[in-house]
Formats: sequence, structure tokens, C-alpha cells
Amino acid sequence: MKKIQVILADDHQMFRDGIKSLLSEEPDIQIIGEASTGEELIKLLHHTIPNVIITDITMPDLSGIEATRVLTAKYPYVRVLMLSMHTNEEFVMNAIKAGASGYLPKDVGCDELLKAIRTLNAGDEYFTNDVSQTIAKGYLKQTKSDAKKTEQHHQLTPRELEIIKCVSEGMMNKEIAEELCISIRTVDTHKSNILSKLEMKSTVELVKYAIKNEIIQL
Repeated sequence: MKKIQVILADDHQMFRDGIKSLLSEEPDIQIIGEASTGEELIKLLHHTIPNVIITDITMPDLSGIEATRVLTAKYPYVRVLMLSMHTNEEFVMNAIKAGASGYLPKDVGCDELLKAIRTLNAGDEYFTNDVSQTIAKGYLKQTKSDAKKTEQHHQLTPRELEIIKCVSEGMMNKEIAEELCISIRTVDTHKSNILSKLEMKSTVELVKYAIKNEIIQL
């Protein structure tokens, strides 16, 4: 039987010992390494590649989320199971975006932890029901936010899009006025209306918006 090779990453030795004790009783699972920091975890994979990494989020020098982002980019075939006391939306969504394939709260039962490890090793994702609901809410919010931004973009007039393009290209109000054959006061009015429509407060935000929405090309 080919064993599932696992690396543990957590800054609490007692917690790692508890997980090791649990997993050592499973004939199909083998602990091949452990780390107490995010940096240690990354360095560990220079020498040994596991099937599954079980990592906490809060660790010294480099968080589990930051380490996951680095590791999944370099080793996309390695599965990461986040095991954390943090279960709010921000942490869960950031872990998923970083590349985690599973997410469990630290108070999860032994049977569910084992099921998660085997599920990830089989190539699937694993989340508890509560975490799945958190993920669904997070994506729903993102979808609504994207829809709102699209709606705001559609509310812009052709002239306002021209103003955004000019602003993003670094043109001053006087230059914009000359370019579009309008008064400086009209340029000011357009800029105020644009910021209001897009719910922005600065030209910097406007430039970022123009780049993201391809109003200008870099």
C-alpha cells in the first residue's frame, strides 16, 4: 500500500504532537516532516515533497496563507489542508485564493480530519459544512460586487470615459480641456461626477479602475 505522505506545519509543538499521534495509527498515512514556521515549511519542500500539507494560518515569519501561495505556485500537485482556529470569511477566502484545497477548524473531530486528508490525496477538495457556507457567502458577495462595478461602468458616458482616459494618461485639467475642447470647469465637473458614480475618492483609484477595465492600455 502506497502511503499518503504528510507534512505538518504549526508553531505549537504540542498540537503537532497530537496530530502525529493520531495519524501514526493510520496504516495509509505517513508523517514525513514538520515545520514550526512558514519559512521552515517552504525550505522543507526543497528536500521532500509530500502528498498533503496540513498547516495552520498563524505562524511566525510567514503565515500559512502566504506559505500556501508560494508552495502551490511552485508545487501545484501538492495539496494543502488549512487547519486553523480562524473560520471567518476573510481567512477562509484568502486561504482558498492562495491555493488551499481544504479548510478545517482546529476543533474538528479525528474522523473528519482523516477523511479530509484522504479526500485531498484523491484529488478532491474538502471543507466542513460551515466552511462551505462561508465560501458560498464570500463568492456571492464578490459576484454582487463585480456586478455593481459593471453597472457603474455602464453608467459612465462616452465623455466621462474620455476624461478617465486622459486622467489616467497623466494629463492635467488644462491639457484635458484643450484636448477635448471644453472648459477647465467642465473638466472638474466631469471628474467630480465620475468619482461620485464610481464611489471613489482619488485620482489614484481612478487610474487603477482604468487599468483594470482596460480603458487604457499599459
